[in-house]
Amino acid sequence: MSPRRWVVALERAWDSTRLRRDRSSPPTHFRIEPYIGHGGPDGVVVRGRVLDNPPGTDAVDGEGVGAAVRRTLQHFATRELPGVPLRVTVAGAVAETVTDEEGYFRVRLEPPPGALTSPWTPGTVELVGDYRGTTAPAAVVQVRVPSAEARFGILSDVDDTILETGVQRALRMVLRTLTGSSLTRTPFPGAVELYRDLEAGVNPVFYVSSSPWNLHAFLLAFLRHRGFPLGPVLLRDLLGTWAGREHKDDRIREVLDLHPQLSFVLLGDSGEHDPQIYAETVRAYPGRILAVYIREVRLDPGDGRVEMVSGSWGSEVPFVLAADTDAVRRHATGLGLL
Repeated sequence: MSPRRWVVALERAWDSTRLRRDRSSPPTHFRIEPYIGHGGPDGVVVRGRVLDNPPGTDAVDGEGVGAAVRRTLQHFATRELPGVPLRVTVAGAVAETVTDEEGYFRVRLEPPPGALTSPWTPGTVELVGDYRGTTAPAAVVQVRVPSAEARFGILSDVDDTILETGVQRALRMVLRTLTGSSLTRTPFPGAVELYRDLEAGVNPVFYVSSSPWNLHAFLLAFLRHRGFPLGPVLLRDLLGTWAGREHKDDRIREVLDLHPQLSFVLLGDSGEHDPQIYAETVRAYPGRILAVYIREVRLDPGDGRVEMVSGSWGSEVPFVLAADTDAVRRHATGLGLL
């Protein structure tokens, strides 16, 4: 059995023991945590998680490293609640679901024509009936709805695309994640201004990352603090269970399929698999992709991985390996995207 499978098996055994011990008593900190949804005339997708944890604390200017580490560890020390019956309501459409073994839920709704409002439509996620004797108020979910004036959508990776992470240096990445906060982590120079100009007040931004859902609150706080356009932040499950079965390309397809009226600009980095994933996206959605921008962050730019993609590109869609944000801006300006 691989180390990852061992970790998953141990986590499930621990969760099973904990739930057997707690099933006769109400959760102490029952909490529905919806993630930002998205949708349009072709439907709405809402995700979230139900936990038995108090809400995390906000970062504070001048706080010490210890406070940042404790906050980060709290993001990962979750007590998820499986089998919770929920009702999701958005713009008059209703769907019922039950959380999976890791406390996650995902529903697709079909609101009536004209019911959604742009740029945001609010909805609710509420407990249906009884769950271990607890009651809880409905949680509010926000759904990003592109307007008819949108020229295109922006689909972007996060780590090493807008947020300096250093994924290829594992120890440095872990230290940055543990000791940093939404106030101290830094975007690449010029990234905020580029994304604001691409968004131009109407073009929706979707963030798709391989980071775990445990960091959703941190990433939203980072985007808000730095002034990036807000949009759905689509992540994965830490150990590859329910949400982990959705690979990055699955979430990209969800965005493109749910917004067929939009063409897209794709932004990623050379550190992992963005070039290959985006190349597959261009082939799968002919005529839908306006440009692909890859930030060069490799420790060994001569490893040939990106060049294997660009060398066999064979597409009219521009594929740009960019040294920095300015290179992306110059090319996007030439295409008329800015």
